[in-house]
Amino acid sequence: MNADILLERNGDDPRIAAVTLFNPDKLNAVNAAMWRRLAAVFADIAADAQLRCVIVRGHGGVFAAGGDLEEFRTARDTVERALAYHEAVGAALAAVERCPVPTVAQILGPCVGGGLEIAAACDLRIAGSTARFGAPISRLGFSMYPGEMAGLLRLAGPAVVKEILLEGRLLDAAEACAKGLVTRVVADADVEGETRDSVARIVAGAPLVARWHKQWIARLLEGRPLTADEKRASFAFLDSADYREGLAAFLEKRAPQFEGR
Repeated sequence: MNADILLERNGDDPRIAAVTLFNPDKLNAVNAAMWRRLAAVFADIAADAQLRCVIVRGHGGVFAAGGDLEEFRTARDTVERALAYHEAVGAALAAVERCPVPTVAQILGPCVGGGLEIAAACDLRIAGSTARFGAPISRLGFSMYPGEMAGLLRLAGPAVVKEILLEGRLLDAAEACAKGLVTRVVADADVEGETRDSVARIVAGAPLVARWHKQWIARLLEGRPLTADEKRASFAFLDSADYREGLAAFLEKRAPQFEGR
């Protein structure tokens, strides 16, 4: 099977989807076609009102070992071609980061370069204890495109990004977690189960609320004061059936049944 980005629905719960980075011959290194496919897949996910959570993972015991370096000699041999290539990468990362559906990265093995950028674009990152994180591209003689660096900078801050890029070393999972790159670290054998539990907690919440929370977090990070209209818009939940159901379930001491409306 050719390198690809695979989109699968959970057979037991179609509200959950999994996006798999698939390039097993190259440790799931992401090539140009995969970046374009990733953007298209997340455009489809964003348009699907039924979805409540998406797992992003690599095939096998590897998340992704970066970009496909073999194609760089032809894909980035001029400034124009390099710009087009990395604009496509930036567009794919933006599609992941701006996805209205919550995303959880399930990380095993190397999560390096482009793989780290994809994980950073997700909302939560659950890593196995032997996972490794970094972007040792200084040893390859090229710098990270600013449009790709932005997501890492928002997640971990300038000090951590400088350490990653200037030293070029790989961080173990515990250090990555301590520096804010990872949400939780568990034993490798427990990563799938911990991810599943995290997804279950997300799905149990009101789906419109999850989308609103993502929307307002992104808006507040812009650093501009909220307008009066935006402040009023933050109370859109008052008109939702899920709000009425949530309050009723709490008062009746039962589990809520949210429908996303």
